Amino acid sequence: MRGTGLSHRFGSNPELFADLDLELRPGQIVGLCGPSGSGKSTLLSIVAGWEQPTGGRVERVDVDRTCWVFQNPHGVARRTAIDHVVLPLLARRHSRAEAEERALAVMSLFGLVAVAGRPFRDLSGGEAQRLMLARAVATAPDLLLVDEPTAQLDQRTAATVNQTLANVAQENTIVVIATHDPATRAACTHVVDLSAGARSHAEARR
Repeated sequence: MRGTGLSHRFGSNPELFADLDLELRPGQIVGLCGPSGSGKSTLLSIVAGWEQPTGGRVERVDVDRTCWVFQNPHGVARRTAIDHVVLPLLARRHSRAEAEERALAVMSLFGLVAVAGRPFRDLSGGEAQRLMLARAVATAPDLLLVDEPTAQLDQRTAATVNQTLANVAQENTIVVIATHDPATRAACTHVVDLSAGARSHAEARR
């Protein structure tokens, strides 16, 4: 997947970024970094195909399934945590037993097995955020977009989430994260620095 010469502005406002080139490959975990208002979420929307850039183009090759995990998790209050992970698997014609087995395996990566039977309304903010990540990971997307995944997490849990996302990237998935967390930035293989203003660049971390 590639973005070439990407630029974006809203109306007559200054450009958020300009002449930005991206090359997103399976196995990468790409951090979109910068302060609030620098265009991180907008660039996520462009990568997802939800927003058209005002300049440049995005080429999507071999990306059939995209999942987006938003910063503010939303769920069905009375449904259990495991139900939220099982549902998309059932929609892909897994049996209930297969879906639950897969759901519990992924939930264990995020430390959620103990709350699997708890209603969504009884989860903490951090648990709900991790649940949305687990639901997305369970579907094995080609492209996983994550907006501020560690914003509601303590330092130890955030480190676990960062490592899990890195492992997901190694399973032939492109992972793109919008973050201002230095630890999450450090966990990325590539960084797109939007803090410099209009003319941004992509930096390979390793």
